[in-house]
Amino acid sequence: MNKRLQIHRQLSAIPYYFQHLNERMKNEMQELKKLGAVLDIVNKGLMDTYFQPILQLQSGQTIGHEVLNRPPTSPQFPTTELFYEFAGETELMFRLEKNCRRMSLTRYVERLTNPTIENDNTKLIFINMHPGILNDSRHKSGETVELMKGLGLSPSRVVFELTERQAVQDYASFEKALSHYRDQGFRIAVDDAGSGYNSLKTIVYLKPEFIKLDKSLIRGINNNSEQQELLELIREYAHRSSTRVIAEGIETKEELYFLQKSGIDYGQGYALGRPVSQPTDGSIKEYVDQGLPINVR
Repeated sequence: MNKRLQIHRQLSAIPYYFQHLNERMKNEMQELKKLGAVLDIVNKGLMDTYFQPILQLQSGQTIGHEVLNRPPTSPQFPTTELFYEFAGETELMFRLEKNCRRMSLTRYVERLTNPTIENDNTKLIFINMHPGILNDSRHKSGETVELMKGLGLSPSRVVFELTERQAVQDYASFEKALSHYRDQGFRIAVDDAGSGYNSLKTIVYLKPEFIKLDKSLIRGINNNSEQQELLELIREYAHRSSTRVIAEGIETKEELYFLQKSGIDYGQGYALGRPVSQPTDGSIKEYVDQGLPINVR
């Protein structure tokens, strides 16, 4: 009887096994389609490039631009975030990162049309960097510097942004790799600060030249005391360590005014300038016209 019951249970489990196998095959097929889509985007250079201005919040002066490389929308990647999240977990990330860096710098120079920006060699170029590629054995030292020489750009104008989304595991090794870039004149920013513990830990260990505050910390900060307290902690730390703070995701005049009043150095967001296909200056003039108090130096 027990043997019959055991056989019955085994037979009953067969449909569930095939269902599990079918789901697994579907998931693997989806992964392969995503890999193929990333490879197609990399090989064909299908990324669009945009430039979002970063402003000095007291004077309204544009101090630089963040370069944003975005893939075409597809069923595999309906958003840019999903694309980079998936690519970052594959072996294709190194190739993608290399291509994006070249595109960012080349298209920045190619698309300069404003004589003021073109002749201003002090404007900074913020480029996103995936932490996982720093210690990749395929990396060849000096490639970026050679590219920039050909474009007439100085390394002192480039700031590499390290995002909080990819956790740093070995800080000693990571800091050593970053020192190589700093020795060449590049600067470092920690992106998404305030969105999680990892970013704050990264700030302490790596001592970046810039701290970029995550938009989740800035959204509605004028009405949120907890966000204001965290902002003040980061601002105080930045002041003591001679680090500049950039607030991301500024979308309202109330957020802008609060950040100005709080002594935050720089800002970025739709209220100051949207990402566009050419590097152009942002503006806070519209808020002056609306009667918002602006402390202009």
